[in-house]
Amino acid sequence: MRTLISIVAIVTGLTPAPAVAEPSQEGSADHTAGSQILKHEGTDAPRTGESPPTAGKVPGMDVSSHQGDVDWREAWEDGARFAYVKATEGTHYRNPRFTQQYDGSYRIGMIRGAYHFALPDRSGGAEQASFFVGNGGGWSPDGRTLPPALDLEYNPYGEVCYGMDQKTMTAWVKSFSDEVVARTGRHPTIYTSTTWWNRCVGGSVKFGDDHPLWIAHYSSKLGPLPAGFDFHTIWQWQAEGVFPGDQNLFNGAHPQLQRLAAS
Repeated sequence: MRTLISIVAIVTGLTPAPAVAEPSQEGSADHTAGSQILKHEGTDAPRTGESPPTAGKVPGMDVSSHQGDVDWREAWEDGARFAYVKATEGTHYRNPRFTQQYDGSYRIGMIRGAYHFALPDRSGGAEQASFFVGNGGGWSPDGRTLPPALDLEYNPYGEVCYGMDQKTMTAWVKSFSDEVVARTGRHPTIYTSTTWWNRCVGGSVKFGDDHPLWIAHYSSKLGPLPAGFDFHTIWQWQAEGVFPGDQNLFNGAHPQLQRLAAS
């Protein structure tokens, strides 16, 4: 059966379903990209009632099992052209809706990628990266697959920096990144907020030199970027809206999005 699944994946370019979510110490916890950022930092988007400028940018979305089976045709018709799909969390959780979401977005025509919700105090960066890549977080040079993304944000269970100082957290991020590069050939996209990153990681390593930045800030104005980044690639600007899940903008036109996926 395993061989047959592998052959199907190679022929179709799609991803076999990961196993159903396994329970963690807290149960089948499933934290979405930005869930802890929204909790700690809030949003001023509802107060301003404004949307960020969209000219020359590409709208997209990110989803997890919380969205269930996504109506990808409706999302496409509403204007979404790319998507990030949660694949894993820590080394215990695999999104049971991953195949419907990841392959469904591909089939409708979107450029899509997978993301991993990090729990740095549970296991090493390389270990979590290996779990992620082995359960949907891969990459292929098909021009339709975004770099695998690492979701770094406030600890859902305790101290915001997971009990790590900046030096230790920086080493964890680098270990995760190095393993993703070794397994996929791509540096991972880093998802975070400026406040969390500057507090918990800092700028001793300029990750922005080779890691795309997916910045979370719920407002009509972006604000400052995290230390070590001079440019943002994707902005998660609202936690809900027209599309299922979070609302995102790619910082460029569609041909640039295609180039990100292809190289």
